[in-house]
Amino acid sequence: MPAYLNVNNIEVIYDHVILVLKGVSLEVPEGRIVALLGANGAGKTTTLKAVSNLLRAERGEVTKGSIEFRGRRVDQMTPNEMVQGGVIQVMEGRHCFAHLTIEENLLTGAYTQAVSRSALKQNLEKVYGYFPRLKQRRGSQAGYTSGGEQQMCAIGRALMAGPQMILLDEPSMGLAPQIVEEIFEIVRDLNTREKVSFLLAEQNTMVALRYADFGYILENGRVVMEGAANDLRSNEDVKEFYLGLSSHGRKSFREVKHYRRRKRWLA
Repeated sequence: MPAYLNVNNIEVIYDHVILVLKGVSLEVPEGRIVALLGANGAGKTTTLKAVSNLLRAERGEVTKGSIEFRGRRVDQMTPNEMVQGGVIQVMEGRHCFAHLTIEENLLTGAYTQAVSRSALKQNLEKVYGYFPRLKQRRGSQAGYTSGGEQQMCAIGRALMAGPQMILLDEPSMGLAPQIVEEIFEIVRDLNTREKVSFLLAEQNTMVALRYADFGYILENGRVVMEGAANDLRSNEDVKEFYLGLSSHGRKSFREVKHYRRRKRWLA
């Protein structure tokens, strides 16, 4: 049985010359949460945009490999076709419409859905069920809400489009730890109750591996390690270089020389 999402050995080039991804392969099984981990600039966002076909807007393209969703090649589809096919990306930085209210932002997510007014209202109430804070702020302009509320709004807007898979880019960025936990709890809830699959790119490795089923670690545009989330959490290299912990005590990622890291990954 093929994976729900299958990214097979893709290469991504920007401006015809800048090689960003080098043979990246990953799978997202149906109904699972898969984390894409790594430092800033590792290629996480580019991988998500390759899947959602948003690269062309930034002069990027997939030059090798293939991307399949539910057994069908999707790497030549338009972003609009991807949304209609059930794959929605929640961009890094949230990107709410600042001048619209929270509720108006949510309703824009249903634009591609040909549903009745009663079904639209029902979907809206479902989103408010997952995000009660949004219901309280439904009449507020999104630009005047907190970063956590805007992140919830962005995820809720994606949910209004009836997704089968959400590509979630850096959901914890710029948020207080308790808000990050709240958002990840909602992600797990959506995964369990709505059967939405997630591919999430995240620098906060410790939080991501607590909620994900499986993880891939990217460095310099390549997958350098993969495994079940529990296995990655207990892996000494991951603990040392990404969680700041090791069997010898706490250690700074910056203190470790690049060549030593590469040697250990490739050993």
